[in-house]
Amino acid sequence: MKRTSQTDVAVLGALSIEPMSGYRIRRAIADVFGHFWYESFGQIYPTLARLEAAGLVLSRPGSRANASTYEITAAGREHLRARLLEPIFPTPPRNPLLLRVFLGANIDPEAIAGMLDQAEADARQRLATFAAIRAAVAREPLFAELGRFWVATVSAGEHQARAVLDWVDETRVTLSPPAGSVAPA
Repeated sequence: MKRTSQTDVAVLGALSIEPMSGYRIRRAIADVFGHFWYESFGQIYPTLARLEAAGLVLSRPGSRANASTYEITAAGREHLRARLLEPIFPTPPRNPLLLRVFLGANIDPEAIAGMLDQAEADARQRLATFAAIRAAVAREPLFAELGRFWVATVSAGEHQARAVLDWVDETRVTLSPPAGSVAPA
Protein backbone atom coordinates (compact mmCIF):
# COMPACT_ATOMS: atom_id res chain seq x y z
CA MET A 1 0.00 0.00 0.00
CA LYS A 2 1.33 3.44 -0.87
CA ARG A 3 2.06 6.11 1.68
CA THR A 4 -0.45 8.95 1.76
CA SER A 5 -0.14 12.48 3.08
CA GLN A 6 -1.26 12.88 6.64
CA THR A 7 -1.87 16.62 6.24
CA ASP A 8 -5.50 15.94 5.24
CA VAL A 9 -5.95 13.93 8.43
CA ALA A 10 -4.48 16.69 10.62
CA VAL A 11 -6.59 19.43 9.00
CA LEU A 12 -9.82 17.42 9.00
CA GLY A 13 -9.07 16.31 12.55
CA ALA A 14 -8.70 19.90 13.72
CA LEU A 15 -11.94 20.83 11.97
CA SER A 16 -13.72 17.83 13.52
CA ILE A 17 -13.39 19.62 16.87
CA GLU A 18 -14.79 22.98 15.69
CA PRO A 19 -14.95 25.28 12.63
CA MET A 20 -11.81 27.44 12.28
CA SER A 21 -9.97 29.82 9.99
CA GLY A 22 -6.82 28.59 8.28
CA TYR A 23 -4.73 30.52 10.79
CA ARG A 24 -6.60 28.96 13.73
CA ILE A 25 -6.15 25.50 12.18
CA ARG A 26 -2.39 26.10 12.04
CA ARG A 27 -2.40 27.38 15.65
CA ALA A 28 -4.50 24.40 16.81
CA ILE A 29 -2.15 21.98 15.10
CA ALA A 30 0.88 23.72 16.63
CA ASP A 31 -0.61 24.17 20.11
CA VAL A 32 -2.69 21.03 20.45
CA PHE A 33 -1.09 18.45 18.15
CA GLY A 34 2.34 20.09 18.37
CA HIS A 35 3.92 17.60 20.74
CA PHE A 36 3.44 14.87 18.14
CA TRP A 37 2.61 16.55 14.80
CA TYR A 38 3.77 19.52 12.69
CA GLU A 39 2.25 21.24 9.69
CA SER A 40 3.39 24.51 8.13
CA PHE A 41 1.18 27.33 6.85
CA GLY A 42 2.44 26.36 3.41
CA GLN A 43 0.78 22.95 3.81
CA ILE A 44 -2.46 24.12 5.44
CA TYR A 45 -3.88 26.44 2.77
CA PRO A 46 -3.35 24.21 -0.29
CA THR A 47 -4.83 21.34 1.71
CA LEU A 48 -7.89 23.42 2.62
CA ALA A 49 -8.38 24.36 -1.04
CA ARG A 50 -8.09 20.70 -2.11
CA LEU A 51 -10.44 19.53 0.66
CA GLU A 52 -12.97 22.21 -0.25
CA ALA A 53 -12.82 21.28 -3.96
CA ALA A 54 -13.47 17.67 -2.94
CA GLY A 55 -16.49 18.68 -0.84
CA LEU A 56 -14.87 17.63 2.43
CA VAL A 57 -14.88 21.12 3.97
CA LEU A 58 -16.94 24.26 3.44
CA SER A 59 -15.60 27.79 3.72
CA ARG A 60 -17.63 30.73 4.88
CA PRO A 61 -16.51 34.34 4.66
CA GLY A 62 -15.13 35.51 7.98
CA SER A 63 -15.55 38.81 9.74
CA ARG A 64 -12.02 39.90 8.73
CA ALA A 65 -10.86 40.34 5.15
CA ASN A 66 -9.59 37.07 3.68
CA ALA A 67 -10.29 35.17 6.92
CA SER A 68 -12.64 32.42 5.84
CA THR A 69 -13.90 29.98 8.41
CA TYR A 70 -13.79 26.32 7.42
CA GLU A 71 -15.99 23.54 8.69
CA ILE A 72 -15.93 19.83 8.04
CA THR A 73 -18.81 18.37 6.00
CA ALA A 74 -20.50 15.02 6.55
CA ALA A 75 -18.43 13.69 3.63
CA GLY A 76 -15.35 15.14 5.32
CA ARG A 77 -16.14 13.28 8.55
CA GLU A 78 -16.53 10.03 6.61
CA HIS A 79 -13.26 10.69 4.79
CA LEU A 80 -11.54 11.43 8.12
CA ARG A 81 -12.84 8.17 9.62
CA ALA A 82 -11.61 6.21 6.59
CA ARG A 83 -8.19 7.89 6.70
CA LEU A 84 -7.84 7.24 10.44
CA LEU A 85 -8.42 3.53 9.80
CA GLU A 86 -5.68 3.26 7.15
CA PRO A 87 -2.53 1.33 8.06
CA ILE A 88 0.21 3.39 9.66
CA PHE A 89 3.51 3.47 7.81
CA PRO A 90 6.38 4.39 10.09
CA THR A 91 8.54 7.25 8.93
CA PRO A 92 12.31 6.75 8.81
CA PRO A 93 13.93 8.24 11.90
CA ARG A 94 16.10 11.35 11.67
CA ASN A 95 17.72 12.03 15.01
CA PRO A 96 20.64 14.48 14.79
CA LEU A 97 21.73 13.76 18.38
CA LEU A 98 22.04 10.02 17.76
CA LEU A 99 23.95 10.70 14.54
CA ARG A 100 26.44 12.80 16.49
CA VAL A 101 26.76 10.27 19.32
CA PHE A 102 27.29 7.45 16.83
CA LEU A 103 30.05 9.48 15.16
CA GLY A 104 31.27 10.81 18.50
CA ALA A 105 34.83 9.54 18.09
CA ASN A 106 35.28 12.42 15.64
CA ILE A 107 34.50 15.22 18.10
CA ASP A 108 35.56 16.39 21.53
CA PRO A 109 33.96 14.37 24.40
CA GLU A 110 32.93 17.65 26.06
CA ALA A 111 30.88 18.48 22.97
CA ILE A 112 28.93 15.25 23.34
CA ALA A 113 28.54 15.90 27.07
CA GLY A 114 27.05 19.29 26.22
CA MET A 115 24.67 17.69 23.73
CA LEU A 116 23.56 15.21 26.39
CA ASP A 117 23.04 18.09 28.84
CA GLN A 118 20.87 19.83 26.24
CA ALA A 119 18.90 16.65 25.54
CA GLU A 120 18.27 16.29 29.28
CA ALA A 121 17.16 19.92 29.61
CA ASP A 122 14.88 19.58 26.58
CA ALA A 123 13.30 16.39 27.97
CA ARG A 124 12.72 18.02 31.36
CA GLN A 125 11.13 21.02 29.62
CA ARG A 126 8.88 18.69 27.61
CA LEU A 127 7.79 16.97 30.84
CA ALA A 128 6.88 20.36 32.32
CA THR A 129 4.99 21.24 29.13
CA PHE A 130 3.10 17.94 29.23
CA ALA A 131 2.14 18.56 32.87
CA ALA A 132 0.69 21.93 31.83
CA ILE A 133 -1.12 20.32 28.88
CA ARG A 134 -2.62 17.68 31.20
CA ALA A 135 -3.94 20.43 33.45
CA ALA A 136 -5.32 22.42 30.50
CA VAL A 137 -6.99 19.36 28.97
CA ALA A 138 -8.71 18.61 32.26
CA ARG A 139 -10.27 22.11 32.16
CA GLU A 140 -11.52 21.76 28.56
CA PRO A 141 -15.30 21.64 28.11
CA LEU A 142 -14.83 18.72 25.70
CA PHE A 143 -12.80 16.73 28.26
CA ALA A 144 -15.61 14.34 29.20
CA GLU A 145 -16.01 13.32 25.55
CA LEU A 146 -12.49 13.65 24.12
CA GLY A 147 -10.12 14.00 27.06
CA ARG A 148 -9.12 10.35 27.34
CA PHE A 149 -7.85 10.41 23.74
CA TRP A 150 -5.98 13.67 24.30
CA VAL A 151 -4.42 12.45 27.55
CA ALA A 152 -3.22 9.29 25.78
CA THR A 153 -1.13 11.40 23.37
CA VAL A 154 0.24 13.47 26.26
CA SER A 155 1.16 10.23 28.02
CA ALA A 156 3.10 9.07 24.94
CA GLY A 157 5.08 12.30 25.00
CA GLU A 158 5.77 11.90 28.72
CA HIS A 159 7.01 8.35 28.16
CA GLN A 160 9.27 9.50 25.33
CA ALA A 161 10.71 12.32 27.45
CA ARG A 162 11.36 9.96 30.37
CA ALA A 163 12.98 7.48 27.96
CA VAL A 164 15.33 10.26 26.79
CA LEU A 165 16.24 11.00 30.40
CA ASP A 166 16.98 7.32 31.04
CA TRP A 167 19.01 7.10 27.82
CA VAL A 168 21.02 10.24 28.70
CA ASP A 169 21.88 8.79 32.12
CA GLU A 170 22.89 5.46 30.59
CA THR A 171 24.88 7.12 27.80
CA ARG A 172 26.84 9.29 30.23
CA VAL A 173 27.93 6.11 32.02
CA THR A 174 28.65 4.29 28.73
CA LEU A 175 30.75 7.13 27.36
CA SER A 176 32.65 7.95 30.55
CA PRO A 177 36.29 6.84 30.46
CA PRO A 178 37.01 3.58 32.31
CA ALA A 179 38.30 4.01 35.86
CA GLY A 180 42.06 4.43 35.95
CA SER A 181 42.35 5.34 32.28
CA VAL A 182 44.49 8.24 31.22
CA ALA A 183 43.05 10.81 28.86
CA PRO A 184 45.00 11.13 25.59
CA ALA A 185 47.42 14.04 25.47
